[in-house]
Amino acid sequence: MSYKHIVLPENGEKLRVDNGTLKVPDNPILGYVEGDGIGPDITRACLRVWDAAVARAYGGKRKIHWCELFMGEKAAKRYDGDYFPQETLQALRDLSVAIKGPLTTPVGEGFRSLNVSLRQQLDLYACVRPVRYYDGVPSPMKAPGKVDVVIFRENTEDVYAGIEFESGSEANRQLSAFLREKLNARFFDDAGLGVKPISPFATKRLVRKAIEYAIEHQRESVTLVHKGNIMKYTEGSFRSWGYELAREEFREQTITEDELYAHHGGKVPKGKIVIKDRIADIIFQLMLLRPEEFDVIATMNLNGDYLSDAIAAQVGGVGIAPGANIGDNIAVFEATHGTAPKYAGQDKVNPGSLLLSGVDMLEYIGWKEAADMIRVAYPEVVRSGVVTYDFARQMEGATEVPTSGFADALIERIERGLEIEEVKQRRAERRRALEQERAERERRRMQAPEEEMMASGRKPTTVGHLMTRNLITVDGGESVDEAMKIMREHAISSLLVEPEGKETEWGIVTRHDVLSRVVSANRDSARVKVGEIATRPIVRVDSDASLGDCVERMLEHNIRRLLVERDGEIVGMASESDLANAVEQFGWVRAE
Repeated sequence: MSYKHIVLPENGEKLRVDNGTLKVPDNPILGYVEGDGIGPDITRACLRVWDAAVARAYGGKRKIHWCELFMGEKAAKRYDGDYFPQETLQALRDLSVAIKGPLTTPVGEGFRSLNVSLRQQLDLYACVRPVRYYDGVPSPMKAPGKVDVVIFRENTEDVYAGIEFESGSEANRQLSAFLREKLNARFFDDAGLGVKPISPFATKRLVRKAIEYAIEHQRESVTLVHKGNIMKYTEGSFRSWGYELAREEFREQTITEDELYAHHGGKVPKGKIVIKDRIADIIFQLMLLRPEEFDVIATMNLNGDYLSDAIAAQVGGVGIAPGANIGDNIAVFEATHGTAPKYAGQDKVNPGSLLLSGVDMLEYIGWKEAADMIRVAYPEVVRSGVVTYDFARQMEGATEVPTSGFADALIERIERGLEIEEVKQRRAERRRALEQERAERERRRMQAPEEEMMASGRKPTTVGHLMTRNLITVDGGESVDEAMKIMREHAISSLLVEPEGKETEWGIVTRHDVLSRVVSANRDSARVKVGEIATRPIVRVDSDASLGDCVERMLEHNIRRLLVERDGEIVGMASESDLANAVEQFGWVRAE
């Protein structure tokens, strides 16, 4: 189509989508919006770096043909005051992939947020915020390198849907009356009212996107973050619908965290992604204490807004945090910070956020080698002390350079020394390091599941989570002396007694049984057989049985231990002490 002010490059080709797959030519046309305030400064610098990386990675065989699009203040000058021209929206649809600088959003007045409007108009329902540490970047954390998480924030619902009713307005009065009179709601007079829509449709397509990303990028887990313990029918439903989507559409590729502990002893089966969930307020603490436990996060709009900026602060701040808004077959990458108008035109600020968003854009179109060129060069330049003013004031002996000077340093490193084989090697090294970290976490989960649950913010909910898995058995014909020797060697207080033929079942013998049935009865422990004093049968429960159900079974039968089975097979044992320890460590919440 023809545009009024937008000019498509003559030598470039548009991206196309075939059967849901993005097809990228070697000479693609990608859109860019300079942005307001510092936008022109950082955009000019980043365009040069991206082009240098592409040229170096592919030896001139690939080239991006940039097409300038207009939004914000620059658009208003060309489109008679229109900050959000329709032809720019159409061009974004036509080109499929674009990147933009920061756009002006007045607080409390003026036109609506351009960023929010863009997401809603193009149905860019997933705000994707990768947060990882680059060596050399100043950080308030002791070990910022442990942070490597990708946040998928739902973009279209929640309080950002904009369904609000101002205090004192007629609409507010009508809604207040309806809520009080028809639904028996209670709240203070003159309260401003807002509606928080959370739907299964929007939830599932976001979680689908997150799981697909985790599978494609060989991530370990997807965590659903919510406040469902309070907002049960919105955020609680988000959690439920997320698990439902994983179960219905990705059964072969995923397991739940419940299944990980109950069925696999903490060991992730090969080729599986773990689906888990955490309460929103707890995740902030966990991302400080154990950030390596989390890989991909899927959450709602407001939670995601808070969380993405907070985690970005751990690795250097939003000034270097990349982001993108992605829908079905369309993506707009962006700087995640504001326009900083007081620095506009000064060639001063850090271009990191927009730069790294462009790196993710290169990865998105499949040009991983070019993306890695920048990923390798960026920390090397920062470590050398050649940085913009924001980092220079935090680094001893740094050389402060302008925005354009930082771009120059990156380009020099890319063009004069980086080889494609070195870049590939760095990616492989990073992959090996991640695999080693995963193996260590897996070892801890298998050795101490209760402790790892607590440390990772998760509470056991079924008997399979806390049962003893490494059961030691003894033949019923063994002497009590031999049984006591085995208990002593293994530092345990009970043994499973194997069935003696088809007529008997599994039994259990404990130290208490020895005292009450041998010592108290004045019998010879060397002559008494274990089968004679074993308790049979042992009450069994399924590994998915709740802790509350297990307590009821113990009280009902006046016993202290349960055999745990799965699909008819004995897989573990749970004792009164196991349940009591779980209550002591995790607390007990009354079931509703």
